[in-house]
Amino acid sequence: MFFKRIAFAWVMLVMSVAGGSAQQDVVWVQVEAQPNLATATQRAQDFAANLPDVNGFSLGAGWYGIALGPYTRQDAEQVLRVYRNEGVIPRDSYIALGSSFRQQFWPVGANVLDRGVVDAPLTGAQTDATEDAPEVATAEAAAPEVATPTPPPADETPAEAQRSERQLTRAERENLQVMLKWAGVYTSTIDGAFGRGTRNAMAAWQEQKGFDVTGILTTAQRAALLSDYNAVLTDLGLTLIRDETAGIEMMLPGDIVSFEKYEYPFAHYSSTGDVPASILLISQAGDQSTLFGLYDIMQTLDIVPLDGPRERKDTSFVLIGEDATRISESRVSLENGQIKGFTLIWPAGDEERRRRLIAEMERSLVRLEAVLPPSATTEEQAIDLVSGLEIRAPRLSRSGFFVDRRGTVITTSQAVENCTRITLDTEAEAEIILNDAASGVALLKPTTALAPLAVARFSDVAPRLQSELAVSGYSYEGVLGAPSMTFGTLSDVRGLAGEANMVRLEMGTLPGDAGGPVLDTGGGVLAMLLPDPQSGRALPEGVRFALDRVALQDVLAQAGLAAASTDSSAPIDPIDLTGEATGMTVLVSCWN
Repeated sequence: MFFKRIAFAWVMLVMSVAGGSAQQDVVWVQVEAQPNLATATQRAQDFAANLPDVNGFSLGAGWYGIALGPYTRQDAEQVLRVYRNEGVIPRDSYIALGSSFRQQFWPVGANVLDRGVVDAPLTGAQTDATEDAPEVATAEAAAPEVATPTPPPADETPAEAQRSERQLTRAERENLQVMLKWAGVYTSTIDGAFGRGTRNAMAAWQEQKGFDVTGILTTAQRAALLSDYNAVLTDLGLTLIRDETAGIEMMLPGDIVSFEKYEYPFAHYSSTGDVPASILLISQAGDQSTLFGLYDIMQTLDIVPLDGPRERKDTSFVLIGEDATRISESRVSLENGQIKGFTLIWPAGDEERRRRLIAEMERSLVRLEAVLPPSATTEEQAIDLVSGLEIRAPRLSRSGFFVDRRGTVITTSQAVENCTRITLDTEAEAEIILNDAASGVALLKPTTALAPLAVARFSDVAPRLQSELAVSGYSYEGVLGAPSMTFGTLSDVRGLAGEANMVRLEMGTLPGDAGGPVLDTGGGVLAMLLPDPQSGRALPEGVRFALDRVALQDVLAQAGLAAASTDSSAPIDPIDLTGEATGMTVLVSCWN
């Protein structure tokens, strides 16, 4: 009650400064004021559950008021008297002028200031009530007569509808055209001008709904159109959230998501029900380079699918990713050294609600003073997480190696099977120029020029049994960020079934090494490591197979490429061997 009294005094001061007069015709019944938006929104919802004409407005100085109206002064005094008598509004409610109200926050998306009065929702019998009447009738009191309900007032005539239409602002007229377009009856430009196209659309909508066809929507018809338009949002529980830590105030679907945690620079709002949706509020201090870095990092996250439009400007970006199950849309901007925005992850196939929700979120976003501090994070950390979000991972990764200075890569066919996207070293896009399924070899060409540190040179020297060999490969499929060297020996120059184009190795490689080069001690490439055979038989530990250099050179020849060769009979320093091997080895990743 103390807060209400302070708000009352503050509002009266504003009214006095503004030169408000008790004789003005359009007034309101202010029933409550609250010092924060979240509480005010909840209280407005509570009042609206029992009373009509409930509206919420900012009062300034961090206060938010809830008012009924707008009414004529006579109707407002009647509403105030009867509602206070019935105990449905506080006893200290009072008549207020619209000049004391600022931006409307309830109902969501409404703007009823300066629209003119509405009819008071009270019957004639209620006008006889007095403020001094007892709240509970005594036992001796006669039972009150039940008033006969009065029919709803007649709708406006075309002239009255046109007069009320002239009170609409340009933005409200444009919104009306948007709603007519949504209803499927308007196809022209959203310009706020009610020309022939708009009038025809209004007439078509009136005909669809069974109203008299005049081409001019009455106040009640505009309300019906708005109700239809907003019906798609009714089960989202749109609520104005004020996140003081993130420094963001905006409308969020409170029936779908709720706050989970802070992981700099994100405030996570996760799904609370059957709709697999989530929202990130984005907040951090920074400059343009920070903004651009965030744009790049977000594209590596699993929540942002690969397909979808992306737009980066000097001080903002829009990032949309979509796949068969979800759509992720991020809208972020830089203002006064603060980067703020949001990401909405929404299930695919619900496009109308998603678009409308995005519009409401963007329209309602208010940038508060605070930004999320870097310390806002949990103890949990992982190499495959960024700010609590999974980094997008390929379906599988294997090894390959460069065979020319243009960046052509030879690898195993397993690395490129059923891929929607192929990358080299996680960043460079590549395309298949040849895939020889019979030999299990694929050739890749990068879509942008690369500069390999080293290029494979195939050995001219026949390998000797039990000689030392090394395989360079991404044993852990890129986790370590660089290739590893695995050492072993040559067991046989043929396969188990006598295949002349295969060699058998004795070494302990891992699946990620497949596709990597097998080198002798002189640095010459003898073969390419093959994946473990899928024969259903378990081979002895340490048995591996590789496709020899002759078969590899034949595949290169099919693609019109010449293979470089070298005399590798003389051993080289192990450090030089490692540098040569890892310089030519590349991570090949298959994405879906």
